Amino acid sequence: MRGRRARRCRYGCRVPLVAAAVCPHPPLIVPELAGAAAPELDGLRAACDAAVAGLLASDAESVLVVGGDDRDASLDHPFRGTFAPWGLPLEVQLGRLPDGRVGTDRLPLSLLVGAWLLSRRRPEEARRTSWRMATVAHHAPAEECAARGARAGSDRPWGLLVMGDGSACRGPQSPGYHDPRAEAYDEGVARALADADAEALLDLDPALSAELRVAGRAPWQVLAGAARAAGGDWRGTLRHHSAPYGVAYLVASWERA
Repeated sequence: MRGRRARRCRYGCRVPLVAAAVCPHPPLIVPELAGAAAPELDGLRAACDAAVAGLLASDAESVLVVGGDDRDASLDHPFRGTFAPWGLPLEVQLGRLPDGRVGTDRLPLSLLVGAWLLSRRRPEEARRTSWRMATVAHHAPAEECAARGARAGSDRPWGLLVMGDGSACRGPQSPGYHDPRAEAYDEGVARALADADAEALLDLDPALSAELRVAGRAPWQVLAGAARAAGGDWRGTLRHHSAPYGVAYLVASWERA
């Protein structure tokens, strides 16, 4: 436990970020949805599982799951969603109240996949962790994303699970068709995640990101703002980078160096 209880703030102060995991949110990451194609994403699932396991094994007692959506919102605990819009009546719930009430229903895809990834962990891994969920608007400027990350602290050690895809323009069969700028964009994000380079993430251009149909730009910049506000040196590990369906999927872990 490395003294985590002793480091809680008792007088309303905010504890900085201690660890983060970055994962994509394709619906096909759920094997039952992927069907016969499920083995194609085995490597991605394994990388996401490792990133989430590392986050839960850190000093974080509270985890904020952040993903892109049409607007900024802090969601109410506990959380529930379903993959029915994507063809599978699989319900995912994160956290419970004694009377069974749910605070947030119909999670957006980014947070739904995040909840699904967390639900795959063994109960004893997650029992000591409290959950928060928030969305950040896809169009939010970089400075607003960074400010949200800087304000997202808790009164106890906390971590971030950051959900977002890279470009969706990697080839003629991709959702956004082919854009020659997409591969270089994704390689730049991969380097920034591998190097825990918050400034490089904050330099990502919202306009270009939108043209390349990048779902992760705003959530990544929330991470960058939180890490920058926390200060100190960070160490990044890039666990996965692929574009099997013309969409870039990146998985990474950040921890204090």
